[in-house]
Amino acid sequence: MSEQMDPRTVRSDRVLAAAVVELAARQPVSRIRVADLVAAAGVTRPTFYNRYRTPLDLLLTVLDADLAVVYQQEELWQATADLTPDEALRRATGAVVDHVIRYAEVYRQALGDPADRGVYDALVRHFTEYSLAFMARAATSPGVPAANRDLMAQFVSHGFVGVISAWLAAGGLTRDDLVDAAVACAPAWWR
Repeated sequence: MSEQMDPRTVRSDRVLAAAVVELAARQPVSRIRVADLVAAAGVTRPTFYNRYRTPLDLLLTVLDADLAVVYQQEELWQATADLTPDEALRRATGAVVDHVIRYAEVYRQALGDPADRGVYDALVRHFTEYSLAFMARAATSPGVPAANRDLMAQFVSHGFVGVISAWLAAGGLTRDDLVDAAVACAPAWWR
């Protein structure tokens, strides 16, 4: 039986993920000690260190896995739904916003603390990869400018993470406020 199929490994991964999300919702991940994390998860330090180097590594694994599911769902409905470009953009943006809402307290803690730059960087990296993949799929579209795509992807990604950060910091804004703002600021070629 492979390690990935071992029920003990699956359980350890599940409880570690739940513990890091719980702790990171209360304090910046940079302040989470491994001792506190393994105590909250009910696992040993070697169990943690066999999989991760830091609590940030674990948290990024959890967030990346959730975003991967978002993107799989997006690919599925894009293949089956008959949407206008504006509807597709709004739905895709809404799916990412739903991810942010699921982990809002984690993002509030991390994006508000300069020591937790790793979460900001991971979000930018994630959205940059998504942007580059989008531009590659749209390569034949006449609307995509003939400019450096790496720079374009960075611009879009930092803007999206910036609007997420501002939305989280503002408080009192709705999901639709964030979706509306992100969609309004999307480059015309994205549609």
